[in-house]
Amino acid sequence: MSANYLLDRDWSVPVRYPDPAVEILDPRFAPYRLGSAAVERLWTGARWAEGPVWFGDQRSLIFSDIPNDRLLRWSEETGQVTVFRASSHNANGNTRDRQGRLITCEHRARRVTRTEIDGTISILMDSFEGRRLNAPNDVVAHADGAIWFTDPGYGLHWHYEGDKGDLELPTRTYRLDPATGRATVVDESLEKPNGLAFSPDYSRLYIADTGASHKRGHPRQIHIFDVVDGTRLAAPRVFHDFGRASPDGFRVDTDGNVWAAVGWGGPDLDGVHILAPDGERIGAIHLPEGAANLCFGGVKRNRLFITGSQSLYALYVDAQGMAYA
Repeated sequence: MSANYLLDRDWSVPVRYPDPAVEILDPRFAPYRLGSAAVERLWTGARWAEGPVWFGDQRSLIFSDIPNDRLLRWSEETGQVTVFRASSHNANGNTRDRQGRLITCEHRARRVTRTEIDGTISILMDSFEGRRLNAPNDVVAHADGAIWFTDPGYGLHWHYEGDKGDLELPTRTYRLDPATGRATVVDESLEKPNGLAFSPDYSRLYIADTGASHKRGHPRQIHIFDVVDGTRLAAPRVFHDFGRASPDGFRVDTDGNVWAAVGWGGPDLDGVHILAPDGERIGAIHLPEGAANLCFGGVKRNRLFITGSQSLYALYVDAQGMAYA
């Protein structure tokens, strides 16, 4: 598909089905593409959109606009985007815990927080062994209620997404038990651990390494780990290498496919890469800008919401995202 098609696309008019922006690269992707569904640009106006999370009970999507220091809310009922919270402390990744509460990674405050049902904010973690976290990035909840998050420190690199400063800890992935407050390091082998997600049975954890943007020659990959006893990681290996493109946030569907937001690869690679459980790229959703993160939502968890660089996109697919992802 020509990259110029998306760059010249008028998002205010209908597109002829099937949408050429949704590309089948392997027959295994064909069952997931709906011939009568097109990529929709729901909104634009962010500086760097991130961290989408679906709230079915509110029929809305919460997502971050990191440089603009706000959390935004898109309403399925009205189609409008409003400010959910400002200041957000340059919030990045978001998820929901098993009780449906919003869990947020905050760059500038260097912490992971929980928004309680009454709207108050609880600090889940802001330090480890007496040193401040760097800038928590992305977060996911385990079936047992534990919160797993990455801390690559991007919020410290520029004043644009937080307060520029020095990392006080190695770049790591953590597991936090909210019931006890105990945190453990589950991995510190990746240069810049970024997006993360569990497999449908929670036996494996996927983590993106985006270290290439700060270390020349560093591969841009998603790694896969075995989850042992629900508390630690083992047997790390490369799940998929993205070449010159860079994976960011991603989610897993109920069949075990990984839907990864991808940017910095140019018009032919930016968007969403769909990876089969064996790591092979089987499909693509092309966007006119790089994608930072995504989630499944809607009443049937079959609508893919994608935060692009400056915009929010959506696409109905014949796949369902994992619950609580």
